[in-house]
Amino acid sequence: MSHPNTLLWRLVTTPYRPQPLLRTFLSRAQVQANPAAQVTVAVLDAAESEQVFGVPLARRGIQPVYLRVENRGTLPLRLHLLGISPNYFTPLEAAGVNHFSITKRLSAFGLVGWLFLPLLVLLPLKLITAQRANRRMDDCFHSQAFRLRPIPPGEAAEGFVFTPLDLGTKIVHVDLHATGETLAAAVQGLAARGAAAGRGDPPLAPAPAAVGFTFSMAVPGIAADYLRRDFTAINPPGSLIDCDVPTLVKRLAALPATTTNRAETRTGDPVNLVVIGEFATLLSALAARWDESESITLATCWKTARAFLLGAQYRYSPVSPLYLFGRSQDVALQRSRQSINERLHLRLWLTPLQFQGQSVWVGQISRDIGVRMTTRAWNLTTHRIDPDVDESRDYLVEDLIAAERIVVAGYVDGVGACDGAAPRHNLTGDPYFTDGKRAALLLSTSRTAPRFVAWV
Repeated sequence: MSHPNTLLWRLVTTPYRPQPLLRTFLSRAQVQANPAAQVTVAVLDAAESEQVFGVPLARRGIQPVYLRVENRGTLPLRLHLLGISPNYFTPLEAAGVNHFSITKRLSAFGLVGWLFLPLLVLLPLKLITAQRANRRMDDCFHSQAFRLRPIPPGEAAEGFVFTPLDLGTKIVHVDLHATGETLAAAVQGLAARGAAAGRGDPPLAPAPAAVGFTFSMAVPGIAADYLRRDFTAINPPGSLIDCDVPTLVKRLAALPATTTNRAETRTGDPVNLVVIGEFATLLSALAARWDESESITLATCWKTARAFLLGAQYRYSPVSPLYLFGRSQDVALQRSRQSINERLHLRLWLTPLQFQGQSVWVGQISRDIGVRMTTRAWNLTTHRIDPDVDESRDYLVEDLIAAERIVVAGYVDGVGACDGAAPRHNLTGDPYFTDGKRAALLLSTSRTAPRFVAWV
C-alpha cells in the first residue's frame, strides 16, 4: 500500500491522534480552596483543545474546561454542571459533531479529492477506518469528561466539561452541593419540617448549603481594547480622593453629564452609570454575561464590515471611541443579540475617586436598535440607539442582580433630565431622553443578594 504521507493514503484512511495526557494548559490553571473543597480550573485555547482531543473543537464552537475537585469536607459533594454553562455539550455530543465522514474528507481536498472518487474499491477501507476513528473519538471524549458522581470525603474527581466557546475572559462558576442523606433520612427531614411549621415552631436548619467558587480565566484569542490601558498610570500618585457617602454623591453629581468628541467641541451620550469595584471584580461580574471588545485594527474592521453586510454576529466587534476626561473609554463591553446591529454598548472610565478603598468608574450605556444613514460618520452609516437610555441603564442593573454581583444599588444625580418632547442628541444625531439619574452600583467579589439604597 502507498506510503502514509501520500495523498492517496490520507484519502482512504482516517487517522485520529489525540493526546489526552498533554497538560500544557495547567500552566494557566487557577486554584481556589476553602474548608469544604479545593477546586482547580483551566480553560483550553483552540490549539490546546485540538492537541488534546485530536480534532479542532474551536471551529465547532466548543471549548473544553478542565476541572479538578478535591473534597475536604465530611459529606460527599456533587458538581452542579449547569452552573458552569446551561448550554454545555455532553461528551458524546461534542465528539459527534467532530466525527469524520467521507464527504467531509473529500471536500477538504477540493476538486483534487474528487478525482479519487472512482477508486470505489478503496471505499470500504475508508468506511472502516472512519468508523474506527469515530469510535476512538467517542471513547476519548467520554473517558476524559468530568463525570457527575458524588465525590466522597477525602477523594478527588477531575475531567473536562465541554462548554460553548468564549475568548478574552471566561467566567467559570463551580457550584458544589453536599449530598449523603439516605432517602429515608431526607423524607424524615421533610416530615419534621412540615410538622414544625404546623406547630408554629421556628424553622429547622436547612440542608447543607452549596459551596461556590467563581473563576475569571484569561483565554488567548482576542486583543481586548482594555489591554492598551495601564490603569495604574491614569491617576498620578497622590491624586486619589477617598470619599464617604455624602462626598461621593456630591462628586458624582458634579462629573460631566455627557461624553464628547475628541476635540471636546460636541456632546455625546449621557454618562449614566457608576460602578464601584476593582477592575478584576468588574471583569468577573460582567464578562460572564457581556463580551469584551477588540481593539480597532484593519483585521477587526474587516470582520466588522463583513458582519454588518451579512447581518451576522461578531461578539467582539470594536466599539467606536467616545471621550471623557480627555481620553477615550478605558474599557468597552457589549452584549450582542441577533446581529451586529443589535447590541448593548457599555463604556467605562476610571475616575480619581475611591469609595471604601475601591475604584470608582463612570460610564455610558446604550442599546443599538438598528442602522441609519448619517453624514457624521466616515462610512455614512451609524447604529441607531434606543432613545430611552434609562432602559439601557436599568437593564444593566437588572442583569447584575440576576448575576448576583451587586452589594448595593442606587441612583445619583448628574445627567440632567429631558423628556421625549425636547430630547437631547448624541454625536451622531440620535435623540434621547432621560430622568437625569446615574445608576450607582457597588460590586461584590462573589455572588450575593443586592440591597437598594436612596443615594439621593
